[in-house]
Amino acid sequence: MTTLTAPEVLTRCRALVRPALREAVGRLHPWVGEMAAYSFGWCEVGGTPADASGGKGVRQALAVLGAESAGAPAQAGVPAAVAVELVHVFSLLHDDIMDADPTRRGRPTAWKAYGTGPAVLTGDALFALAVETLADSGAGAVRLLSTALLDLVRGQADDLLFATRPWRGPERVGTQEYRGMAEGKTGALLGCAAALGALLGGAPPAEVAALDRAGRQLGVAFQIVDDVLGIWGDPLVTGKPVHGDLRERKKTFPVLAALAAPTPAAARLARLLESDAGPEEVAALVEKCGGRAAALAEARRHMASAERVEALRPLLDHLLRRDL
Repeated sequence: MTTLTAPEVLTRCRALVRPALREAVGRLHPWVGEMAAYSFGWCEVGGTPADASGGKGVRQALAVLGAESAGAPAQAGVPAAVAVELVHVFSLLHDDIMDADPTRRGRPTAWKAYGTGPAVLTGDALFALAVETLADSGAGAVRLLSTALLDLVRGQADDLLFATRPWRGPERVGTQEYRGMAEGKTGALLGCAAALGALLGGAPPAEVAALDRAGRQLGVAFQIVDDVLGIWGDPLVTGKPVHGDLRERKKTFPVLAALAAPTPAAARLARLLESDAGPEEVAALVEKCGGRAAALAEARRHMASAERVEALRPLLDHLLRRDL
């Protein structure tokens, strides 16, 4: 049996899920459906077909792999993949508004292209559509999704509150708090995707729970790698401006780990972050304090925890590397 590479797994799962995803979006009000299609990268403003990147489809793949890990055909995981992808895009629509992000993957975000109110409405519609998608799958499936959503909201709330906290002193954000935030904001939906696929595939409760835990660990690693890319990533690859997170003074894992380093340079870093110092100078000091190395080591540790679950292995190394 030929083992597929991670990109091949992602491509296979996207091809399997996309028809059902398009069918679901097609049930929306035409205007809302256009905004949803724009958010998925399927069209331009006005509805002209497009082929912009709508993301790699990681959550879709996890749902399909979860179903297959239970011994079910890949098709059994499609409703889970559709529901989780709808929730993911719903969260991005609202995320972009909360963060005032003008672009995503090289295109204007939906709120910039259509307005804040219409973007909120589209997010709400996608959330409702996700619940409807699972309505025939039983209360257990809806409960899994709603639990993940509540954890996602908690993680997002913590992330927003982190921006109001100081860089030093007893009220500063620690790396342990960051892990909890990342597990909710990013890990909850990844865990839900794998677990929901397994549930619909007929897996026993213990296997469903194991996939949920592993997906959450994967989510923490995924978020930390995103943080590293947000500081040192190639803008042509990430679609984000270089040093963008530092310019916005986001409390990312590399910065928090650097601040926790027992060196005089860490105290200097805190002073720089409180000043209007340029991001290049801050990035250099974060790296000098060991923030970049600590972040990559932490991502690998969480990835190793996820690797214990066989079903997730086809994607792990690919998701950790991501052109670092």
